[in-house]
Amino acid sequence: MKSAWLKSLTVLMLASICAFAAGTRQWTVLGPDGGDVRSLAYDPQNPNRIFLGTSTGVIFVSDDSGHNWSRFAKLGSGDDYVLDHIAFDPQNSRSIFVSAWSVQDQNAGDVFRTHNGGKDWEVLPAMHGKSVRAMAVSASDSKVVVAGALDGVYRSTDGGNAWQRISPNDGIVKNIESIAVDPKDPNVVYAGTWHLAWKTSDGGANWQHINKGMVDDSDVFSIIVSSANPSEVFASACSGIYKSVSGGDQFEKIKGIPFTARRTRVLKQDPSNPAIVYAGTTEGLWKSVDEGKNWKRVSNPEVVVNDVLIDPRNSQHVLLATDRSGVLASDDSAATFTPSNHGYSHRYVSAILADSKEPNTLYIGLVNDREFGGVFFSHDGGQNWLQKSSGLDGRDVFTLKQASSGTLVAGTNRGVFELVPGSSTWHPINDVVIAKTVSRTVTLKSGKKKTVSSTTSTHSVLEDRVNDTDLGSTRWFAATSSGLFTSKDHGKVWVGGPVAGEKDFVSVQAQGDLVVSATRSAVLVSQDSGAAWQSARLASYPINVRSVTVVPDGQIFVATREGAFHSPDFGKSWNHVMAGLPDKDITSVAYDGSRRRLLATSGQTGVVFESTDGGSTWQRGPDSGYPLRRISVVHGRYVAATPFDGVIAQPENESQSANAGGGSN
Repeated sequence: MKSAWLKSLTVLMLASICAFAAGTRQWTVLGPDGGDVRSLAYDPQNPNRIFLGTSTGVIFVSDDSGHNWSRFAKLGSGDDYVLDHIAFDPQNSRSIFVSAWSVQDQNAGDVFRTHNGGKDWEVLPAMHGKSVRAMAVSASDSKVVVAGALDGVYRSTDGGNAWQRISPNDGIVKNIESIAVDPKDPNVVYAGTWHLAWKTSDGGANWQHINKGMVDDSDVFSIIVSSANPSEVFASACSGIYKSVSGGDQFEKIKGIPFTARRTRVLKQDPSNPAIVYAGTTEGLWKSVDEGKNWKRVSNPEVVVNDVLIDPRNSQHVLLATDRSGVLASDDSAATFTPSNHGYSHRYVSAILADSKEPNTLYIGLVNDREFGGVFFSHDGGQNWLQKSSGLDGRDVFTLKQASSGTLVAGTNRGVFELVPGSSTWHPINDVVIAKTVSRTVTLKSGKKKTVSSTTSTHSVLEDRVNDTDLGSTRWFAATSSGLFTSKDHGKVWVGGPVAGEKDFVSVQAQGDLVVSATRSAVLVSQDSGAAWQSARLASYPINVRSVTVVPDGQIFVATREGAFHSPDFGKSWNHVMAGLPDKDITSVAYDGSRRRLLATSGQTGVVFESTDGGSTWQRGPDSGYPLRRISVVHGRYVAATPFDGVIAQPENESQSANAGGGSN
């Protein structure tokens, strides 16, 4: 019965993995290139072929030593799998293992395997549901695969078919963060945990706590065993880097790396010269050429290094997997680095804006990329991108709009900024005026009493998160985490705050005197430019609002986690839109003025939904092959923002073009 269940599970998992390849033709990824990279691994029989692991279950591949990348495989059914370890069978590189753990559920994770170089993948049932944080294939016996999970150490001796937990049943060896197998003896396994390190010399029958010389309570992020001398062991921890020349019996802390850079995520040894060791830290890459006696930082200190790959044929060629800056490449032994991300985009795009005056110019806003993010622009329709973030100081950009003057306005996680035409630097426009009226009673000479009012104004700075803006010709609106603000002078001065008891606004849109604003749980409607507000009741159950859309004829649409809602009468009545549109997880509803139609996207599908009758009925448009956050039409072509893959665009020769109107598929 159990074997039948496991077989069924494998079939289901295999189906979810293969869905990526079985879908319709993928749209073009426009970029911008870069983003987070978790892991790198090369094919031992063809080092030009490199796999790249992400934090969303996607593997990319390069066939030219990391110069160009393409999307290769999607592992798992969601987007929460972190692929920290990719391991090739050293004897048969068509056999590959990938470990995964979930950022959403510590009890979720898997080990994936392919026998044909990645054409097909399978979940190994015995490891399903385990949060696998570390993995290694034995160099001396490739049938031996060792995995470290939160609940212990597991080993397979038949290439991943069967697994056994080899750590003690009492759970003392748990929360595994790193694994290393002795290159000459597959029974010798090192396990780094959230609390120091352990070692077994007999395949798990007995375990030794190897903590002598280490600062107590050290998280051990990485362990490597020298290929030339297995008694030489390096371990990185939150307290520093340690070296043992006695197989872990005694460690000594390595000098030379400053305290602030001691969170060393990865250690790698040059396969052609064991004296060279690299340490990837949260403050750059460090290098030792004398087996760890001395260290020198060889990268920008702002770079967060997650993995290091050294070309086994040419040790001068080094690749880094980093947070935010993607892959960095060096051809001079890590003396200098340049980005090497062509074809790889792992960006959270929050906004897409087509320039109103320059037909081929696009702007996008990014979230989570700090100094590597902000705003990017392209003058050739998205083929090439340049950063335009001077003055934003690493802020996240949640909304990007263009005023009638051509000025760009960005809503960030700390205030509103503008970029006027011809300028290269963003400037804050966050002056908030708070008016306070005080009334007092005075007695006139006649003995009568009179109430006298006086108004004083104080200034403050808007430093809260700005989720959305609407730039009308006479009035601007800003939906922020501290309330709804308005400006009558193009952002020079703002007034506002909480409205009708609501504070954390996520969306706002206006058409004439009609203004609709929303928090995550409430929608407010004003028919007099924001002077008075009415609360709109969309449904009898709680909803989670993503955005609001006001059509020129006054119809209102609200995109929510529970589906799309529509009001034809300025918010007085509402209906749940069901005719051809998914009934949940609607990420956006947009009005395409060029063809007078509505477009909608869903987080559960890559399909663009279209309505040409004011939202009464919807048809399935083209399928992008990616989950979509929002959709735009740029010069007759669909351009969309994805949760993790940057900006994508419809193929120019796709039959269901953005100019084709409604259709079905």
